[in-house]
Amino acid sequence: MTDKPILRVLSGESVWPPPVWLMRQAGRHLPEYRATRAVAGSFMELCFNPELAAEVTIQPVRRYGMDAAILFSDILVVPWAMGQGLTFAEGEGPRLPPIMDQAGLDKLDVAGAAARAAPIMETVRRVRAELTRSHPNTALIGFAGSPWTVACYMVEGKGGGEFKHARRMIHENPALFSALVEKLEAATLAYLLAQADAGAEALMLFDSWAGQLAPNAFRQWVIEPNRRLRAAIKAARPNMPMIGFPRLAGPMLAEYAAVTGMQAVGMDTAMSPAWAAANVPAHIALQGNLDPEVLISGGAALRAEAQSILAAMKGRPFIFNLGHGVEISTPPEHVVELLRILRAA
Repeated sequence: MTDKPILRVLSGESVWPPPVWLMRQAGRHLPEYRATRAVAGSFMELCFNPELAAEVTIQPVRRYGMDAAILFSDILVVPWAMGQGLTFAEGEGPRLPPIMDQAGLDKLDVAGAAARAAPIMETVRRVRAELTRSHPNTALIGFAGSPWTVACYMVEGKGGGEFKHARRMIHENPALFSALVEKLEAATLAYLLAQADAGAEALMLFDSWAGQLAPNAFRQWVIEPNRRLRAAIKAARPNMPMIGFPRLAGPMLAEYAAVTGMQAVGMDTAMSPAWAAANVPAHIALQGNLDPEVLISGGAALRAEAQSILAAMKGRPFIFNLGHGVEISTPPEHVVELLRILRAA
């Protein structure tokens, strides 16, 4: 029996007050993160420096006492590790050479991806060791991007927008897109299993652009790849819990939860917690979903919104989180205020 509240929730237990961590909790809203990033020199150099990446992973645990640390990395590590070029332009986000044909697909090296991602596993080992020493009740969450979302970046060559090239490819060249997803699944599975072996205690799949798809396409390119990944990880590591976050899934969240086999599903900012509680099977934990803008505002709005979410989630397995990531302008004292509200629940 674990004493770690998040792992208890992921085993189906209702823990109250609920455990809490925040997406992008290790990031630019923290002055200590900005100082570490300056030492690293660039975002990519920070991701692949185990000493510094471990430090920023642990910073929010040290400052706030979060119930989980989530590995500091990026969902585009997998395509980078397969050999697709990746750069981060300051203020512009990621840039990749778009994969639009078989020649681009053939350049991807699944077999060599694990070796290129080895520094990430060293970060996981360092974080787990530090948590064991100094924060023994804090769980370590590893993660990857889900195949649909990562494929969007790989086809489009950048983030943002509506990913029209990827959405057209699933209709105009489904064989090519299916082959890309097959490679992504294989590389992602190896990447997640390596994180588990290095010390991650739960794994999360981020499908940030799931809401771009119509229901039938959502089933084919979001639910099915996530179901296959979950099944493969369960077969290889039977006790490894997983969290799925199909952002902007809307009412498809219930089907995603019922079909994929995840132990928890994330609610985005637009999701009604009451609807999710009524429609997601009761044994599956929910995670979310405070609006990051409310966290920036703080005060009465923060208290009211947090208490509304708590009221909807009482009595079922639940992890408090945001509906998206912490914004850069978030005052750290508002995160402290949120934790005070939650722990008094």
